[in-house]
Amino acid sequence: MGEPTDDSTPISAAAFHRSPGVSDWRVTGTGPQAVFTASSLAQAAGLVAPVVAAAEEFGILPDIDVRPEGVVVRIPAPEGIPASAGPFAAAVSRAAAALRLTPDPSSAQSVGIYVAQHSQADARPFFLAALGYEALGDTDAVDPLRCGPQLAFNPITGDAPARGRTHLDVFVPADQARARVDAAIAAGGRLADDSYAPAWWSLASPDNHGVDIASWTDTYEG
Repeated sequence: MGEPTDDSTPISAAAFHRSPGVSDWRVTGTGPQAVFTASSLAQAAGLVAPVVAAAEEFGILPDIDVRPEGVVVRIPAPEGIPASAGPFAAAVSRAAAALRLTPDPSSAQSVGIYVAQHSQADARPFFLAALGYEALGDTDAVDPLRCGPQLAFNPITGDAPARGRTHLDVFVPADQARARVDAAIAAGGRLADDSYAPAWWSLASPDNHGVDIASWTDTYEG
C-alpha cells in the first residue's frame, strides 16, 4: 500500500516506489518517468489520451514524448515529487498495458550539465541568454519546454579565473547504474572517484571530460 500523505507535501523517491503499480517507473534528475516501447507511431500515440485523462484526475502536469519507437511519460518535479504521482503513474501503466505497450525501465534517464565556474564569476546570465533558458532557483537554469538538459552552476573556490570546468550528470535508474559505469569504463573511460557510490560515480573520458553517473534520485528517502 502507498503511504498516506498530505496532497500538498512532496514525497521522496523511495515513497514513490512504495506506491502500488509503479514498477514500470524510475526517478531521475527531473522526476519520475516511464518508457514504453511501441511498434509504430500510432501505437505510441494511443497512450496520449489516457495520460491526459489521468493527469486531469490526479492533478498532474506530465510531459509526454511520443516517437515511433515508443512514448516517454515524465512527471516534472522541480519542487519535489507530488503526492499524487503514484496513483497517476499506476493509471498510466495500466493504460499502457491495455495498449500492449512494453515498459522499458532500463531506458529511463535524464541528463544535466554541471557548469563549474570561478567563485567570482557568474556565468548563468550568459547561458540563459545563449540557450533561451529560464532561471530555476538561485543556481540552476532550465529549458522552458523541458526538452533540453537542466544546467546547474556551482563555484570552484580558489580556482584560476577565466577557467571553466563543466561535466555531464547522467541520472539513471538505480538498478542500471553499475552497468552504465562498467560500459563507460569498457569504452575507454576511467573511474575518477567512487567515494560517493552507489549515489554516483565520477568518470573521465579518454581526453579527461567529466561525466557523473548518478542513481541517488531513484532511491533517496528524504
